[in-house]
Amino acid sequence: VQLQASGGGLVQAGDSLRLSCATSGRTFSTNIMGWFRQAPGKEREFVAGITRTGGGTYYSDSVKGRFTISRDNAKNTVYLQMNNLKPEDTAVYYCAADPSRFWNPTYYRSEPYNYWGQGTLVTVSS
Repeated sequence: VQLQASGGGLVQAGDSLRLSCATSGRTFSTNIMGWFRQAPGKEREFVAGITRTGGGTYYSDSVKGRFTISRDNAKNTVYLQMNNLKPEDTAVYYCAADPSRFWNPTYYRSEPYNYWGQGTLVTVSS
């Protein structure tokens, strides 16, 4: 599985961005998908995750209510809609995938994910 993240850029606080993560292969619908981010000098952190069907979505407290994760299995793509962006959202955003049937709390960490995209930079100015 290859993942290609895109959609990052420089925006002002309060603006919106939508990140996309396109995946190769015919097995996209069998993967749990996640978005993580890493700010300069900080560890990579969980942002959002989604189950294989899209029926379950999970968010970190810092983005809940502002970000929305979704997926289109027909297009092999997962999205992260980011609204009301804040300077503290500035980071490189990574998408990740794992061929697992069921979500469990370990998917709030990066270790279970087998596949990673290259990252896309989001910069939010105040």
